[in-house]
Amino acid sequence: MREESHLRTLAETLRDAPTVRRAFGEAYESDGATVIPVATVLGAGGLGYGSEGPDSAPAAAGEGGGGGHALRVRPLGVYVIRGGEVTWQPVTDPSVVILGGQVVGALALLVLARALRRR
Repeated sequence: MREESHLRTLAETLRDAPTVRRAFGEAYESDGATVIPVATVLGAGGLGYGSEGPDSAPAAAGEGGGGGHALRVRPLGVYVIRGGEVTWQPVTDPSVVILGGQVVGALALLVLARALRRR
C-alpha cells in the first residue's frame, strides 16, 4: 500500500471515530419499551512518517511509516422509553463499587486507629 493510501485510511478512521453514534447506540425494542444504550467514548490518534536517507549514508534508503489510533468505549447505561415516559437505567460497574468499599474501609480503619491511640 502506498503512503498516501495509508494516510487516507487513517484519516477516514479518525474522522468517523468520535461521532455521536458511538455514544448513543442503535435503539431497539424490548418488552414493549424502546431502549437506547449510552456510552462514553474517548479517542486518540497519531501518525509518524519519515523521509529519504541522508546523502552521506548511501545504504540508508530512507522510508518511514507508523500510525494508529485507540478508542475506549465505556457503557454508562440505557434510556428506557415506555408509555411516553423516559427513565435512565445506569450501568453499575463492579470495580467502582469494590474500590469505593475499599476506600471507606481504609478510612474507617484509620479513624478507629486514631481513636484507640487517644485512649
